[in-house]
Amino acid sequence: MEREFSTEEISSKTEAEIVAAEEQIKSFQIPYEYDTKEYPIDVMLFRFNSNAPEKSKIRIPGYQRSFIWRDEMKCRFIESLFMGVPIQPLFAAILDKDGTLELIDGSQRIRTIEAFVNNEFTLNGLKKLTYLNGFKYSDLPESRRNKFELINIRLHVISDKAEEGVRHDIFDRINTTGERAKPAEVRKGAFAGDFYKFIEQCTKDELFKELCPISESARKRGEAEELVLRFFTYSEFGTNRKERGSRVLDSYLIEKNNGFDIDNKTLIFNNMLNFVRDNFPLGFRKTPNANSTPRVRFEAISLGVHFALEEEPKLVPKSMDWLNSLEFNEVTTSDSSGNAGKLKKRVDFVKDCLVNKIKPTDLHYEGN
Repeated sequence: MEREFSTEEISSKTEAEIVAAEEQIKSFQIPYEYDTKEYPIDVMLFRFNSNAPEKSKIRIPGYQRSFIWRDEMKCRFIESLFMGVPIQPLFAAILDKDGTLELIDGSQRIRTIEAFVNNEFTLNGLKKLTYLNGFKYSDLPESRRNKFELINIRLHVISDKAEEGVRHDIFDRINTTGERAKPAEVRKGAFAGDFYKFIEQCTKDELFKELCPISESARKRGEAEELVLRFFTYSEFGTNRKERGSRVLDSYLIEKNNGFDIDNKTLIFNNMLNFVRDNFPLGFRKTPNANSTPRVRFEAISLGVHFALEEEPKLVPKSMDWLNSLEFNEVTTSDSSGNAGKLKKRVDFVKDCLVNKIKPTDLHYEGN
């Protein structure tokens, strides 16, 4: 039955606005044609092999998330399967070139199932099936293992007519609802391209890894790529733009995926790293034993160095005592790494200290 709207609820939009909105919806609708299939776990695992991806009939694309589920999440998921709790379908696309399936969403679920069946973790912390705590897959009787492997997993298979951009868009939208992926993870899916591959190469640079420690969990979620992208974005766009955050990073990445000067980018990245190595005793670390790098500190040092070298290409700092100043500590521990004013303030501070516009004697130090 059609709902009747009260006078207060009648649209205030003009007929032209309504028609324009409707036409825009139609113009952006993408034909996500898909079939829904169900595979028992044993069939799914027969088609999927993470240890031999070249032989696998179900493949994980480069833009998928790294496997990051904690043990408690893996155990809870397996418990749900035993209990018959409905789980979200996996999404895959048929690759036209060879007919294999490219998994768009669900890599963590299928890898968890594979790891459990391969005895790679023990069930613990189960809230309902408490008697299963301490069990590995091999501890289950054969009858229960057979029943587990007969559990059906639903799979939405996108038509092979779907272009790569469509698959990326699905990944982007799936991963910006529910449990949100980090922006760096979404970029890895939605904006994969030549420039993103270049950024990934930069993160594997031995000097970068030495100077810029990143925890394993943060690295899996794309923190290294995030830092490098921020460096390239703001080194080119500057720190005066009012627009900040993910939108600027996304726009820059899209632009550079269409073409960039790899030699120039490599040069400025290496020049910055070499200067940091030669002049910053701790690199980007805050303390000697730190195993992570705050974004604000990385931005301040990397961009401050870059702009100082633009001003004085053969720069030799007169003093680095300012690294111990209260002012440097303040600008590199404040929040809002995407805040335009704070970004400019910390980058300018480092640059001005390096070119001696701000002298160590102008600053304050603990105990003074």
